Amino acid sequence: MAVPSQDVHTNVQQGIVYFAGHPFLYPLLRARLLPSLLLSIFVFATLFIWTYLPQVAFLAIFHGRRLAWINGAFLVLGEGAAITALLFEAFFVDETLVDVFDATLINEGCRGLVATSRILHPEASSPIKELGKPTTSAVYSPFSLRQIIEFIVFLPLNFIPVAGTPIFLILTGYRAGPLHHWRYFRLMGLSKKERNAYLAKRKMQYTWFGVVALLLQLIPVLSMLFLLTTAAGSALWVARLEEKWRSTLNDPETGAHYEDDPS
Repeated sequence: MAVPSQDVHTNVQQGIVYFAGHPFLYPLLRARLLPSLLLSIFVFATLFIWTYLPQVAFLAIFHGRRLAWINGAFLVLGEGAAITALLFEAFFVDETLVDVFDATLINEGCRGLVATSRILHPEASSPIKELGKPTTSAVYSPFSLRQIIEFIVFLPLNFIPVAGTPIFLILTGYRAGPLHHWRYFRLMGLSKKERNAYLAKRKMQYTWFGVVALLLQLIPVLSMLFLLTTAAGSALWVARLEEKWRSTLNDPETGAHYEDDPS
């Protein structure tokens, strides 16, 4: 499968603009806004009150005072992101992310792709209202205990002066990036072998997507909002892949048969 020429990581930012510009997505945010907002405030406030200064004092031994304040903040934000990720699962946020992803695909002309996995109501007044019950397992990003453990294990990298925080972001983004297209891989019916072969050719694109998405997740209080906008950005990426697939099939000059196949 060819990859669009535009920088893939910009899809994360475009997801923010897209979400803001399409009011049909707003009900999904309102349904989760208050509980997620209170949860985020509680988690980050608790961490900053009780753990920030001790960690800064510890980091100052290795980094010096100035870098310790900055890297200490990243460390606490990373801890908060890990905790809120676990707690958000308890709020069944993944179901909301699936709806954002599917509704964006429908609005971008990929109704047939979504229809492989859930009942649709084309007569509905908006893409959200068009979504019916899933006919197969509908998961945006599978809960991964391994990813959470790795996230916690990677946190001490922030102790390394200067380079530690970027290394932490890249390693975590490398793991998290492909999970944002888990739903797409399921809709395409890819096997584990096909999925791994597809990802092996696009490690850099998915790593940068994951890094930018993670950076947004480190913003206190707004992490829930950016979860939803990232799902929209992920769907926009898929829509462009599907558009390229259709345009290649209809190209009379090449006569090539473009297959959405990772092998």
